[in-house]
Amino acid sequence: MCKKIFIAATGQHCGKTTISLSLLHLAKKKYARVGFIKPIGPKVFMLDGVEMDMDAALIAGIYGMEADRKLMSPVVVGKGYTKRYLSGEIAPEAPLEAIKYACAELEAKNDFLIIEGSGHGGVGSVVGINNAQIARTLDAPVIMVASGGIGCVIDSVQLNLSLFQQQGAEVKLVLVNKLLANKREETLGYLRTFFESRQQNVAGAFDYSPTLANPTLLDLSKLLKLPLQGDQEGKDRIINHIQLGAASSQRVIDTLQESTLLITTSSRDELIVTASALYNIPAYRCKLAGIVIPGSAPVSAITQRILDDSNIPYLRTSQNTADAFITLTEHVSKITADDKEKIDLIKSTAESVFDFDVIDAMSR
Repeated sequence: MCKKIFIAATGQHCGKTTISLSLLHLAKKKYARVGFIKPIGPKVFMLDGVEMDMDAALIAGIYGMEADRKLMSPVVVGKGYTKRYLSGEIAPEAPLEAIKYACAELEAKNDFLIIEGSGHGGVGSVVGINNAQIARTLDAPVIMVASGGIGCVIDSVQLNLSLFQQQGAEVKLVLVNKLLANKREETLGYLRTFFESRQQNVAGAFDYSPTLANPTLLDLSKLLKLPLQGDQEGKDRIINHIQLGAASSQRVIDTLQESTLLITTSSRDELIVTASALYNIPAYRCKLAGIVIPGSAPVSAITQRILDDSNIPYLRTSQNTADAFITLTEHVSKITADDKEKIDLIKSTAESVFDFDVIDAMSR
């Protein structure tokens, strides 16, 4: 008989997929056959000709589950799906029936199944299948992932708990993610005090990690839909800081921090030349990860030659500097199958953060 657990969250960017990836890693140490399903897929991705959710495709790629890709993402809410459902083109019962069928098929071939929700508890209501309903229908105990400080965790958990309780889904554990390391025990202490009187278990997950939170050059290349020029070996480098090259060249260089992505307009020849030259000096390479060059004006021929000869990684965009800066700084990095450093860190850290036997005991 297959055991299963439902990974819910209080909202986006709580680290739900990171938790799923971790638990899959740990489950595979105990069970011979481990499966994954994301019932509602709001982020469409094509994997070997099959339309599925992006997070489900990520898990499939990491753990070699491509053969089950159709079952892993039974309801993909792509463009026009909601309108077709509300207009009656899709039968009211169709989404939930597809989820029940896929889950049953995966239960038949696995010993342990991780079910990952989408966003907060109410996501999917527009097509009749929110996360709380799915967890109850599949009879899967729930782990609810939250992130942040004390007040925002309590507020967001209380809001989501009410929906799961209304639907009759059992929330076994509140898992607090992205904790500040120096406040970890204090934060968990206050949260346990609050939830203890409400008979709700609380545990800590990952501490906040710049390595996990920050984007790579390849990630930003995909975000801007631009090819990464220069040193391709730098594509997996994690960007810890984004700096706008608005000051003098000397001032910009003096204020570079570890693994900085520099944004400088195409007309700043002297800054582009300086950064290009410094990239090949070891003391600066650790600080200078690459350059984003926005602007409609072409880079001068001599500057372009120096830039190319230096092999510094760079992205050239026609956006203006302000728009490029906003796009990059507001981007929330998501793990991809190419992020080997991040994935290895998640797996290794999971072994010290989680007691899988405790989580296994919550499943059924």
